[in-house]
This record gives sequence, C-alpha cells and structure tokens, in this order.
Amino acid sequence: MKEKVAEILNEVRPALQRDGGDVELVDVEDGVVKVRLKGACAGCPMSTMTLRQGIERTLKQAIPEVKEVVQVP
Repeated sequence: MKEKVAEILNEVRPALQRDGGDVELVDVEDGVVKVRLKGACAGCPMSTMTLRQGIERTLKQAIPEVKEVVQVP
C-alpha cells in the first residue's frame, strides 16, 4: 500500500510545488498515512485544509483502505 500512496502523492505534488511547498511520505501504518509538509506548506495557515481536502481526499478516492492522513513534524 505504501507504494500506491507514494504514486498518488507524486500526482498531488506538482500542485503543492507550484505554491512553494511539498509533501514527504513518512510512513503508512494500518491505513493511516503519515506525511510531512515541507517548504511553504510547513508554515501555511491553510495547511490543514490542504491536508484534509486535497491530500487525504485524493488518497481515499484512489485507495479505499486509507483511513486518514496525519501530519507529523
């Protein structure tokens, strides 16, 4: 499943990079995807919305086994 998640994140990544940010896959454990937001995304007040409405929604649509996406430091 980690490989599938990485593939989907690679599809989302260009949108984040256009705004000066990025996302790093840290781990996938029991359907929970752990990511680290980087660059402009790390300190952005909209990062929670990006995480939930962008990354999590996209991953859940593509991989039904994904339960949630959490941000780690």
